[in-house]
Amino acid sequence: MDQQKDQWASKLGFILSSAGAAVGLGAIWKFPYMTGMNGGGAFFFIFILFTVIIGLPLLIAEFIIGRGAQKEAISAYQKLAPKSIFSFIGHWGVIGAFILMSFYSVVGGWVLIYSLLSIPGMVITDDAQYAELFASITGNPLLTIVGLALFIFINSFVISSGIKNGIEKYSKVLMPLLFIFFIIIVIRSVTFDGAMEGIQFFLQPDFSKLNGENILYALGQAFFSLAVGISVMVTYSSYLDKDVSLGSSAASVSIMNIFVSLLAGLAIFPIVFSFGLEPAEGPGLLFIVLPEAFAQMPFGEVFLSLFLLLFLFAILTSSFSMLEIITAAVTEKKNVSRKSVAWIAGILVFVAGIPAALSSNLLADFHIFGKTVFDASDFLVSNVMLPAGCLFISIFIGFKMDKQLVKQEFSYGNNLGNGIFQTWYQLMRWVVPFTIIIVFLYSIGVI
Repeated sequence: MDQQKDQWASKLGFILSSAGAAVGLGAIWKFPYMTGMNGGGAFFFIFILFTVIIGLPLLIAEFIIGRGAQKEAISAYQKLAPKSIFSFIGHWGVIGAFILMSFYSVVGGWVLIYSLLSIPGMVITDDAQYAELFASITGNPLLTIVGLALFIFINSFVISSGIKNGIEKYSKVLMPLLFIFFIIIVIRSVTFDGAMEGIQFFLQPDFSKLNGENILYALGQAFFSLAVGISVMVTYSSYLDKDVSLGSSAASVSIMNIFVSLLAGLAIFPIVFSFGLEPAEGPGLLFIVLPEAFAQMPFGEVFLSLFLLLFLFAILTSSFSMLEIITAAVTEKKNVSRKSVAWIAGILVFVAGIPAALSSNLLADFHIFGKTVFDASDFLVSNVMLPAGCLFISIFIGFKMDKQLVKQEFSYGNNLGNGIFQTWYQLMRWVVPFTIIIVFLYSIGVI
């Protein structure tokens, strides 16, 4: 099938699918532990600031590039800037998405395993030791590989079905369920004795706890949670009609992302502080701390199952976008079957993800620059490839892409005046690239 003939069936489907691409591990798994390890409320404040002044403009930029070219990531830059150095940005995005999905799917496998175990009540037991349970699951090579394989299988199945019958169809179901489940967890969380201490930790900024590294992590978190920098949204917007306002769509996605991050903090930190647990637990926060907390509440097994299903839904809607950018790039270039490419891409991601899956067991002692394969992959994507990709995109749209086409795409579907466009355009040309450069230089101690 010609990839470009497949379109979103509705604006709502596009927004929910884009929000699904953004809301996943970044908002629910990574955001809470990064917040817990990097200053609580101060980190959350900086994260929101970066999301609004840098992430949102970049999201609009990726939408403009994709719909303006009507091509997936690699072809889009080649069409808009033929025979120029900027054509590499699409390849950068596809490579970034591939690396990201290789370790992302490992966590997806963990969540899938936990979800399956929680339904018959095998996670919360009378004598459960949750740190040991997490270690036994992640420390079992066969189990982590099986979880990885199952998670990628689900992704390949959905992506092989196309846009309307795959990504959009499932996102319309999963995203509303995500919000419903999350609100249930938050209502229960904030009613614990001592919950206010957790709420204050999360919402009351203490800027004395911030340093250059924290700020870089907040910037990376803003990019990670919005899925900008690897041109995922370029591919998504290439399937979009001209009557949809890109600005309002990007704003909707950004607001949903901040809202889910807020819900994640309100769901997790009140429970953590109510039971005297450790907010800076790290990547194991959800898997170790929360089951222990849920075990101490009535109907804890039910709430844990709801939370894990919510988490699985969020990860799936986000991972769909990563496999889609890879699949679309090959399908467009080679004019081959989407189904074949989706399954082959899934197999390649599975193979690439094996070292990350084994990082907590057989390859635990193997390090790259002092990090396991899993942690090194995460750092490479979150703190190098995403910020660099965002820098490339801001320079491309501000200095290379035809300004009239940029303005035309920005203006479709809305009545915004020229002043709004000019403000956004100058942000993209000057504020966004210089902020990324300054934060990066500050984080490594150059300034």
